[in-house]
Amino acid sequence: MTMTSLSRRSLLKSGAAALAASALPLGAARAQDGITIGAIYVGPRDDFGWNQSHAAAMDILREVPGVSVVEEENVPETDAVAKSMESMINLDGANLILATSFGYYNPFVLDVAAKYPEVQLRHCAPLWNPDTDPKNAGSYFSYLNQAHYVNGVAAGLSSASGKLGFIAAKPVQTVLSNCNSFLLGARSVNPNATVQVIFTGSWSMPVREAEATNALIDADCDVISCHVDSPKVVIETAEARGVKSCGHNADQRALAPNGFITGAESKWSTTYKIYAEALMSGETVPNLIAGGYHNDMVMNTPFGAGATPEAITAAGAAIEALKGGKPIYVGPLKDNTGKLVIEGEMDNYAPELEKMNYLLDGVIGSTT
Repeated sequence: MTMTSLSRRSLLKSGAAALAASALPLGAARAQDGITIGAIYVGPRDDFGWNQSHAAAMDILREVPGVSVVEEENVPETDAVAKSMESMINLDGANLILATSFGYYNPFVLDVAAKYPEVQLRHCAPLWNPDTDPKNAGSYFSYLNQAHYVNGVAAGLSSASGKLGFIAAKPVQTVLSNCNSFLLGARSVNPNATVQVIFTGSWSMPVREAEATNALIDADCDVISCHVDSPKVVIETAEARGVKSCGHNADQRALAPNGFITGAESKWSTTYKIYAEALMSGETVPNLIAGGYHNDMVMNTPFGAGATPEAITAAGAAIEALKGGKPIYVGPLKDNTGKLVIEGEMDNYAPELEKMNYLLDGVIGSTT
């Protein structure tokens, strides 16, 4: 997806609000006795990927007194999601619905929000427009490329060859950003590191993902990472071939007990706690929440057996540096066709990075 432009000031404002809200204990003074939060997933909640990342956050909310959770999985991006949302509102009394798949927003979230103005709806992608969209709708998202940068740091120090592989779904901005950040993390500890990327053309294509993983291993890549909806096949294939791996979206350690290094995860529980606290205290539910390490919205999976001691130390230091605002993109940087794409230092939330349509020098592959 391509993120809408956010100014540095507006992003930090939303980040500060997120930190303040997440610091409040759930269960503070409430406007009502309890709330119901619904979540809708496009696939199974235990997919070791995108859907599981949200379901894991909902499991945290499930344990909070006063919060009831309803979920529905395997809901396609059709009018089926509108029916699911209306059912949660009319049958379960949902106060807030979390629509977690990109295609749910327009027209389905917008239509349901307009029909039920007393219910809050939040969508996991930066699509909400304050000028045109219902005020009871909104967006939340994370800058997961920061965690992929840390993946790269750990991979660069856990690789024997410096040849890393990356399985990517589609050459859209978020995927390119994650791949490029992975490279820059690796090169921060090994300037000669390379990343070979293969695009599968689909968010979920297990057969193609397995083929791509095997192809990268046959090309001598000894650490494999990815950006696909469910990395399960990628991680399992790498493990079966005796190659190390870095995860994406959810915790995949159990899939690779020998080779897993770490993974890039969005910490959706931070956002969901903010929503729940606002509802329970009778405050306004934020329309937009976005961020990275600085407001606890991304994290890295605990290290697996594939991480070297040096990698663990360096990755931890990289996280602390990113929390403090250290930039990932420091020019001059060229793309892998030789074109200068970044001249100077770029803030990690710079709108220019949201227009990324290139692979950096050091990434082997093409967006076409």
